[in-house]
Formats: sequence, structure tokens, C-alpha cells
Amino acid sequence: MSSSESKQRAAPAIPRPSATVIVVNSRNEILLVHRNPKSTSFAGAHVFPGGNYDKKQDDGQGLPFTAIRELFEESGLLLVHPSSTGTPSDAELDSAREDIHAQRRLFRDFLSQHGLKPNVEALLPFTQWITPVTVPKRFHTQFYVTFLADARPGSRFSSGDKQERLPTPDGGQEVIAARFVHPARALAECAAERIALFPPQFYLLRTLADVLTGAQNTAQQRARVRTLSAGAFGRMVVNPRPARDPEAEAAGFRVLAYEGDETRGGSPGRRHRCRVKFGAGGVANSIMLERNFDIFSEIEEAAFAESKPAKL
Repeated sequence: MSSSESKQRAAPAIPRPSATVIVVNSRNEILLVHRNPKSTSFAGAHVFPGGNYDKKQDDGQGLPFTAIRELFEESGLLLVHPSSTGTPSDAELDSAREDIHAQRRLFRDFLSQHGLKPNVEALLPFTQWITPVTVPKRFHTQFYVTFLADARPGSRFSSGDKQERLPTPDGGQEVIAARFVHPARALAECAAERIALFPPQFYLLRTLADVLTGAQNTAQQRARVRTLSAGAFGRMVVNPRPARDPEAEAAGFRVLAYEGDETRGGSPGRRHRCRVKFGAGGVANSIMLERNFDIFSEIEEAAFAESKPAKL
């Protein structure tokens, strides 16, 4: 093998642009979807609804549009602007979901035909994450957060559990369930190994669990989340990198350091990392977040790369 061939094979995959939306309902519950254990991406994990930018579906629209389309495809929840005039029936929504996912219909055509406008204004940027270079399938994901109190959902699915039957091109199921759950409960289920989370989802659930306390969403809580979105936190671009930690390694953990950690441009003693135990399929079955600074006022932005959206 020539040196050029070796370098070519060693080159990391280019991250695919993608978008994910964290939907919060009136009870401070967050929408999670359960990926099919046989899926080629995030198999068996609980994630926020989202997916890759699709040039055919999303061309000229941008990642907020991608997030709303993927949310609709994966959960049936349609975020439309309050000025929208149409009210599709459940049958029309179900039919459109299947057709859009199968590429038999364009999402924007469905919206136009029913007098609907996607509520992209309600999506608040909430960090970007880039898959580590060692992973074969890589994504540059823009996370958003939105509140159902600020949006008009185009379906009646806004709390509780719902079974999904989403057809995929290969005849399988991409998402096997969707439900709203409080972030503190989701974290407890992860700790008990009842659900599997990836580090970005764990990080953002941990962040929101500290803000969305109680079972009633309030204007003050929404204001605090908006403050995070508009500040340094919302602009963070996170590129996890392996870090040495003998104590963690002795306990069977791998360590992923984030920008702002003392090993990644942060001040001495600054901790911004997670300890992870990965199970089958690369899904984390145990995660611990180490973050010893105030995300509202103490983020050292100089340690982070300039916030740029993924190239579409």
C-alpha cells in the first residue's frame, strides 16, 4: 500500500450537516424518540428527534427547516407558526408523514397545500456537536430547543407515550417509540440502565434538568433557556476528544474532553468532560458529566472554535 493510499484511508469522514430539536411541553417534559436497535445510526438509543439535511427536501430552507421536518417524520409532531391557517386531519398528517419519509412528497409542498408555515422562529440554537474523528459515521449537528407554549403544534401529541410505526425505505422501523419525559427522569432511567443515551443528549438533558425544575413550565424558566441560547452556551461548538484520566480509566471509563476543559484550552482546574462506558454498538451505558463552571456566566469562549453552521 502506498503512503498516499494509507493517508486516504486514514482521513476522517466529513461530518454530515444535521439538525435536532429538543421539544419542551407545559409539564417540563422533553420529547425523546427510541431508535430501532437494528438502525445503522444511534441503534437502540433514546435521542431528540432529528436527522440529516436532505437536499431534495430541504434545499434553500436551512437547518431549522430540517429540524421541523425530521420532528414531524419521527414523532408526528408538527411545529407550525401561529399565523398558519390550515388544520390537517390526523389522517392527512399520517399520510403526509409516510409520503415525506419515503420521498414521495416534499415537506414544503405539504405545508403549502394546507396553509401551514413552519415555526422556525420558535427554534432556539442550543449548541452544535461534531462527531469525533474516530467514528466512521460523523455528523455536524445543530441542536435547537423549543417550547410548545411558544408554538402551535399541528397535532395533538404533546404529552405522554405514543407508539410509532414509521416506514423506512428498507421496510423496517427507524423509530419504535416516542414519548415526553422530564429530563430528570430520563437521566435517572439512564443511570439505572433502562435507557441508553449518547453524550450530547446526556449533556443537554443534564443542562435542562437544572433549569426545568418542577412539573409546570414557567415564563421564568423559558427566559433562562433563552438566555442560554442567546449567550456563549448557545454558540458552543463541541468537538469531543479522548483525554487521559488514570482514575477514570481504572474504573472502566473512557474520558471525552470538551472545549474549555483544562486539556482543551480552558483555565487550569477547569473541567468540561464526560466519563463514558460504551456498550454494544457504541451506545453509552454509563455517563458522568464533569462541568465545574457556571454555563450562564463562566464559559471561556476563547477555547471554542468560531460558531459556524455546518456546510450544506
